[in-house]
Amino acid sequence: MITPMMIGIAGGTGSGKTTITGKITERFGGKVTVLYHDDYYREQHSLTYEERCKMNYDRPDAFDNDLFLKDLDALKAGREVFSPVYDYSIYDRSDRTKPVKPAPVIIVEGILILADKRLTDRMDIKIFVDTDADVRILRRLRRDVKERGRSIDSVIDQYLTTVKPMHEKYVEPSKKMADIIVLEGGRNAVALDLIMNRIETHLNGSSPFGAAGATHS
Repeated sequence: MITPMMIGIAGGTGSGKTTITGKITERFGGKVTVLYHDDYYREQHSLTYEERCKMNYDRPDAFDNDLFLKDLDALKAGREVFSPVYDYSIYDRSDRTKPVKPAPVIIVEGILILADKRLTDRMDIKIFVDTDADVRILRRLRRDVKERGRSIDSVIDQYLTTVKPMHEKYVEPSKKMADIIVLEGGRNAVALDLIMNRIETHLNGSSPFGAAGATHS
């Protein structure tokens, strides 16, 4: 049995992380499972909607990394987990969960997954998607308005007050933890080919990760 390989895909908002994740899952299908860090924002049921709107969601302590690590370890041990589901329209966790099944390749995706050593210690490949800030904010604006029901003003205000400064303080410095820096996200065909080939090697059973993958206590 192949020891699961864990791949971390980090980068700023709108950098193209989900595009890369999508291309990998499209290529390898059921051999890949994905755990999204965004779903592990801390629940804030006790706060009003107005209070939740004003919270800073771009700093490491906004996430429940203890639960995230517990679920990651369960997946790597071959057990199904039930991930929380975050509802962007209400700035809070929903009351739903979703099943995430174990697989030979586990992708961990999120803006701050390289900012916590407990997470990076579990990863066999650490990827940082590096995309120009102007492109990222335009992508975020389009996504949040179309898919998450946000107003243009609210997206711009959040970007200027928390997203941009927290990117500079936490996300950008975490790039030094990456094994691979992918410029321009899913448009970088050369980087994608290298990543796909590494996964293919692992799935064929000749990857070094089976014997000497990432370790943690």
